[in-house]
Formats: sequence, C-alpha cells, structure tokens
Amino acid sequence: MAEDLSILTRLASAPDLTLPYGDHEDQCADFRRGQEGAQRPLLVLVHGGFWKPAYDRAHAQAMSAALAQAGWSVLTLEYRRIPGQAQASLDDVAAALALLPARVAPHNGQLLLIGHSAGGHLALWAAATLTLPALRGVVALAPAADLRLADALNLGDGAVRKFLGSAPEHHPMVDPMQLPAPSVAITIVQGDADEVVPPAVAQSYCAAFPRTRLVAVPEAGHFALIDPLQAAWSEVLEALNQLS
Repeated sequence: MAEDLSILTRLASAPDLTLPYGDHEDQCADFRRGQEGAQRPLLVLVHGGFWKPAYDRAHAQAMSAALAQAGWSVLTLEYRRIPGQAQASLDDVAAALALLPARVAPHNGQLLLIGHSAGGHLALWAAATLTLPALRGVVALAPAADLRLADALNLGDGAVRKFLGSAPEHHPMVDPMQLPAPSVAITIVQGDADEVVPPAVAQSYCAAFPRTRLVAVPEAGHFALIDPLQAAWSEVLEALNQLS
C-alpha cells in the first residue's frame, strides 16, 4: 500500500511556547494552547520515528496544531534518540512528564498521553512504569507495543535492536509487553493496512492486556493516523474524547 507521506513535511503554525526540561537540545517540548484547554486534560504528544535520530518532533507539528485547533492544549515532546542508549529516551520522557505540565496552561490538571509508533511505545512504557497521579489514559497510535515481536518482524530495518543495543529479551523493563498492565485506560488505534507497524503488534499487546480497547481502522496505513486530512483522524479524536 502506497501511503500519503505529506504529513511528515507539512507546515504548521508555530507553537505558543518552547520549553526546556534539560540541558540537551533535544530536551524540550512545544506547547500549543487550545480554546477548550481549561476544560480538558493536557495532551502530551510523543512523536514516532522508530527512536531514530533522523526523526524529530517536526513531523508531528501539523498533528499538534490540529489537536490544538480541536480545542486541546498540546505539549509535543522532543527527547534524545541515541542508538543503543534507550535509557536516554526513557529518562527524557519521565523528566518531561514530571516537570512540564505544571509549567503550561490552560488545562484541567489531568493528562492524556498520545503517542504514534515508537512514541506509542514510550507512552505505554510511561503508563506502566511512572507514578503519574494526573494521568487519565493513553491513546497509542499504531504503537510498537511488543518489542520482541517488532524485532522478530525486523520492523524499521532492525530498529528495535538499534534502539536497545541488543535483543529485547535483555531489556524487559523497556518492553510494555514485559511490564505490568497500566492502571489507566488504554486505547490503541490501529490501521488495518499498516505495513510499517502491522496490526499483529497491537493485537499481541491486546491479547496480553485484554482490558485494552482496540480501534481498528479499515484501509488506514501507518501515517493516516497522524494526518488531520485523512478519514482516520476522526477515530483519533473520538478516542481522545472518550478518555477525557
């Protein structure tokens, strides 16, 4: 299936703020205010890109702007993506979630995590491992939710091993499948036609954690889920509305 990749380079309005949460240039986040933000949880968006240095938050800007236009206040995280140093990415997500929500407004004091692909993996990891009293739920879009299966399928040309530095069996505390079930509501939105992170990965996670809600989107590929111009976008907004 040939996917429309225009979302990866589509321009968007500038964020209202860019806030650091550490000294490294990738330890920062963009904030966009939503008109209904005071009545809703803060959306924390974690971008994908198979944890690779080449893919940063720039490709999520159009998505972030569309979520803000839909009324949400949105914090789009950047994080270090260093091959073989997965802990740097995990530490950054944890630090951003601990420090930044109190520094932005408006929102109602609660959090929703939304992550795409590798960002979905990081969102699920955060929900399973971090103490986040304000967290209401997670919407994971085509997440790399099962690192062992993603590795076996050689997704992203060996992206899992490049991220971890070795086989995922040696990193149980990084793999959502090998962690306890998150205590908050989890929704996975998955395109049926996704060839980048195929439906089998989401299905494996849902089989292990049957309380997970799976929204299968017919004929949708990997990038349709982050593209406000695609039909699948309505499913993403509905998943967020249900959790809020």
